[in-house]
Amino acid sequence: MAAATSMVAAAVVAGALSPATASAAPRPDSVQQSLDALVKKNGVPAALATVKGRDGRTRTYTAGVGNAATKAKVPMDGQVRIGSNTKAFTAVVVLQLVAEGKVGLDSSVDTYLPGLVRGEGIDGRTITVRQLLQHTSGLPEYVDREGILKDPKRYYEPRELLDGALAQKAHFAPGTDWEYNNTGYLLAGLIVQKVTGRPLGEEITKRVVDRIGLRHTYFPAPGDMTIHEAHPKGYQRNADGTLRDYTELDPSWGWAAGAAVSTNTDVTRFYGALLGGRLLPAAQLAQMRTTVPAEAIGTGVRYGLGLVSRPLSCGGVAWGHGGTIPGYESAGGTTEDGRAVNLTVTTIPDADTTKRVDQVVDELLCR
Repeated sequence: MAAATSMVAAAVVAGALSPATASAAPRPDSVQQSLDALVKKNGVPAALATVKGRDGRTRTYTAGVGNAATKAKVPMDGQVRIGSNTKAFTAVVVLQLVAEGKVGLDSSVDTYLPGLVRGEGIDGRTITVRQLLQHTSGLPEYVDREGILKDPKRYYEPRELLDGALAQKAHFAPGTDWEYNNTGYLLAGLIVQKVTGRPLGEEITKRVVDRIGLRHTYFPAPGDMTIHEAHPKGYQRNADGTLRDYTELDPSWGWAAGAAVSTNTDVTRFYGALLGGRLLPAAQLAQMRTTVPAEAIGTGVRYGLGLVSRPLSCGGVAWGHGGTIPGYESAGGTTEDGRAVNLTVTTIPDADTTKRVDQVVDELLCR
């Protein structure tokens, strides 16, 4: 999630992916070789992946070290911060509220947050809920990446973050263009809270996590800066090549757009349940999969409501998301026939490494 560029990690596709028990691969194979190369050639501290193959089996893999100082092993299917994958969770909750008649996709933001969204070229009366979820609102970005990296343990209230966005000028008139930003999901989270009268994290837990049994996924409570279960540490590389540990941070700045913690296996289960119709009625799932061009992410990429479709080199597409947050970057996909991949590296990589991560996901889905 940490920036719009995080979306280059996004991808995941329709199909009935049913939960499966993950098992460690017994010997090196092409997946292991790809992860090893990300560590050795691209310099990521660690790489973790969950892969569901054509045979229906789910396997987990690791490479590198889980702790750069102690050289401890990477926990198999360890918990990681999943960044902008959180957007898909938030979008599901909003669409469940749509199905319940409590939110209108084409209703204005002002319907739920009257008078809150005003600024230069910004008016909540002309921005719809759909536009928030699809990145067509024209709202400016609230994330200050450098400030977050400088002070990762600072707590932010959602309204404080929103004020930072509204102090800027609108980027375009609502519905006239597409631009990835986190501000739309900040407002989507506020709408969920206004409509339900409950904290966003509670709604995500009740409506998504508990509903489909994601045992290793959670939305951090205010002030929670830790990763609860076994996990690899997350790092950022300094200018001098050394690593800075960002494992413990306050994800409040990510909130509805990027705060969740999960495992690769739980992430694949989430998208499988979603795309298999277990979280949304057919009408709302169809809306979620109605896309607009998002070429800024990549050739042929399209964005729905918290879901990305990305063409595969072997034909067909993958649907899903992906995410970036200090210390971790995830990419993944699920195909129509149920193949699935989710891959995480324990740093925000450079552009070449991000491109290679995307290539690995494509190769694994196409093999």
